[in-house]
Amino acid sequence: MPAKDVFHDAVKNALIKENWTITDDPLFLEFGGVDMYVDLGAEKLVGAEKDGEKIAVEIKSFIQKSITYEFHTALGQYLNYRFILNQKDRERILYLAVPEDTYKTFFRLLFTQGVIA
Repeated sequence: MPAKDVFHDAVKNALIKENWTITDDPLFLEFGGVDMYVDLGAEKLVGAEKDGEKIAVEIKSFIQKSITYEFHTALGQYLNYRFILNQKDRERILYLAVPEDTYKTFFRLLFTQGVIA
């Protein structure tokens, strides 16, 4: 079982406060002989007559010395998880949770925006 990120509980609690039901902690993915774990899986009932929304959330703290190294790691994991979800669980939307200060600085740079696009 993978180690939990520094901000794991904060993200989990924020989802719960927004009426998400945590279904998996972590969310196990398997494809082609490879096992992986996304930090959280959650569902939210959209309406009494509708299907619920399903999400997967990968949590990254960005507290290491090299933010670009952490970005490369996060991007690689995100791409792998997205590939497996597209094969096995297409209705689940994948998110990357990062600290607000990292989002407001590094994730708004032209480089980072270009890579994400």
